[in-house]
Amino acid sequence: MSTAAIAARPSNSPRRVLFASLVGTTIEFYDFYIYATAAVLVFPQLFFPGSDPTTAMLQSLATFAIAFFARPFGSALFGHYGDRIGRKATLVAALLTMGVSTVVIGLLPTYAQIGVLAPLLLALCRFGQGLGLGGEWGGAVLLATENAPPGKRAWYGMFPQLGAPLGFLLSGLSFLALGEMLDEEQFFSWGWRVPFLASALLVIIGLYVRLQIEETPVFRETLDRQERVRLPMAEVFRRHPRALVLGTAMALATFVLFYLTTVFSLTWGTTALGYARDDFLILQLFAVLFFAFTVPVAALLADRFGRRRTLLWVTLGIGLFGLLFQPLFGSGGLPGVLAFLVMGLALMGMTYGPLGTVLSELFPPEVRYTGASLTFNMAGIFGASLAPYIATWLATRYGLAAVGFYLAGAALITLAALWLTSETRDQQWLQQPRKGD
Repeated sequence: MSTAAIAARPSNSPRRVLFASLVGTTIEFYDFYIYATAAVLVFPQLFFPGSDPTTAMLQSLATFAIAFFARPFGSALFGHYGDRIGRKATLVAALLTMGVSTVVIGLLPTYAQIGVLAPLLLALCRFGQGLGLGGEWGGAVLLATENAPPGKRAWYGMFPQLGAPLGFLLSGLSFLALGEMLDEEQFFSWGWRVPFLASALLVIIGLYVRLQIEETPVFRETLDRQERVRLPMAEVFRRHPRALVLGTAMALATFVLFYLTTVFSLTWGTTALGYARDDFLILQLFAVLFFAFTVPVAALLADRFGRRRTLLWVTLGIGLFGLLFQPLFGSGGLPGVLAFLVMGLALMGMTYGPLGTVLSELFPPEVRYTGASLTFNMAGIFGASLAPYIATWLATRYGLAAVGFYLAGAALITLAALWLTSETRDQQWLQQPRKGD
């Protein structure tokens, strides 16, 4: 294709690209986090037998884990079509899958109404959430980074990552508002359903924005050069196994850190430490502001100094933070608990900001959607799916110090993977038109 023809193609404005990548992941993570909050505060009482509260809590956390095992299937399914037919159409499908699953949760009957069928339906919907998010995250990152100008891929790739703290804020504020407006009986009778049903409106907004964008220039060049592969998943396993393994390990500490400082801390804080539900949610929402602030800071550092160097230092900080679990969170006092949450979620922003960019840079364009999504979601299985469950078990039997060692161990694995990975900042994604095109 001629240079003139390439230049004449419709292109996305930076504002439209960044907003489309941000709004989609914000909605997806909002959906994901309202389940996480409800898995601690609501589902143990409404969807499982109430004879043993501890068992009900563990069963609820087990359904929480289902989504992480579904996410690699979402990576394979949506990644296949994202690498074959394009980023735009696949992102729309992923958002619909996540949104429908979330709205249906808000309509489910409880254990008291239909018995054991209630948790089974809940688990099925949770699988749907994981399937959708498995396809959403990678596509949103590619939408941003494949439209980025030279030297700004980490900055552009930061915008879908920023959807995580924004989604968390929306989910936390929704439950906090319901706690203020409703009494306990109203909340457990119908109020908890409102955040799930409200997702329908957010999904409509997200779909409208996504349908206004054009395909990314990198994928269009892949089509021009006829470089699409028949089975992207098979290609990733056959030609890029090292990138797959190292990418998964590079994201491990990020997942463990986040779900210990959110889901586990909410569980432990409202039970063992005796905090009221709304009081602890306020503390978490304040700390999430530091998460949101450090995401762009880390992206700027990654563009200036490199992804590898930035993540090496941040991961070292995560390992050291693991040693503060008992002194800070275990103190139970407000200053210690707040310092714990602020430090943990600030580190989360620092590691999460460049993560989407660096995982996408591990793979070539023809399998990038599949490869980046798969590494991210495999890390979710090993780092997040059972993290609240494992942490609760460790804290109950061995104390909070053991939970900190668990986090430090995950950080060591991530440090090793980063050490074995080369810097990816200076990769060239868009090729110049070949002579004679």
